Parts: sequence; structure tokens; C-alpha cells
Amino acid sequence: MSLAQHLEREQQHLDAFIALLEAERASLSQGEVDGERLSTQAQQKQHHMERLETLETQRRNVLKKLGYSQGRQGAEAAAREAHCLDAWHAFLSRALHAKQLNQLNGVLIGSRMNQNQRILDFLNNAAGKALYGPNGQSRRRGFGEVASRA
Repeated sequence: MSLAQHLEREQQHLDAFIALLEAERASLSQGEVDGERLSTQAQQKQHHMERLETLETQRRNVLKKLGYSQGRQGAEAAAREAHCLDAWHAFLSRALHAKQLNQLNGVLIGSRMNQNQRILDFLNNAAGKALYGPNGQSRRRGFGEVASRA
């Protein structure tokens, strides 16, 4: 397989990964988050990341066997000599885009977690003590005349 073909295959997997990151961002941006969907997306994300790592390792090993130095300079030299430098630069650009999307999604997840923690803290303070036990069940029987269980 030529370097150009390998880069094309990596690009296809990277594009699928980016589409998944964009779907994850859309899920996180909704008012009510679908936990099942996010869990499925996280599993798919892990699968794509593993596949991309495998492809990258294969590419690096072949370039090393061909005598190219490790790192970007060696990869760029190989792409130049294989007449696929534009494909290499396009791949790097898409990889940077994927990294930025993944970081943004991480910020959104962190924000959601902080928001949930603030809500729990507020409820705990309003109740005067821990409202929910470790099993997720209410520790209190009710709030005045209002039962806390449906």
C-alpha cells in the first residue's frame, strides 16, 4: 500500500471520528442530555481512537523501516517524496480540528458536571443535610407535608 493510500484510509477514519465528535457536541448542547446516547458515542469514540492509533503506528513503522526519521519532519519528507504532501497537510489540518473538537467536548462535559454538582450542593444545603444517600435514595421521608417519593 502506498503512503497516499494509507493517508487516504487514515483520513476516512479521521473524518468518521470528527463526525462523531460533532454529534457528541450536539448531544451535549441539548437542554436535556440523553445519557444513553452519550454512552454509545463514548464507546464509538474509543473504537475510532483505537483504530486511528493502529493506523498511525503502522504508518510510523513503515516510515521507520524505509529510513525516515521519526516525527513530523520524517513524515513530511516521506510525503514529499511520495508526491502526497498535500494529502499529508490536509490530514494534519483535520487532526488538529479533531483535537480541538475533542477539547471543546471535554469543556462541555466539565461544565455539565459542575452544573450538576452545584444543583446537588444547593439541594443538600436547602435540606439542611445530605438529601440523598449513596444509593441515590432520599434520606428524608418528606418535606413537611410533601412526600419526597412519588
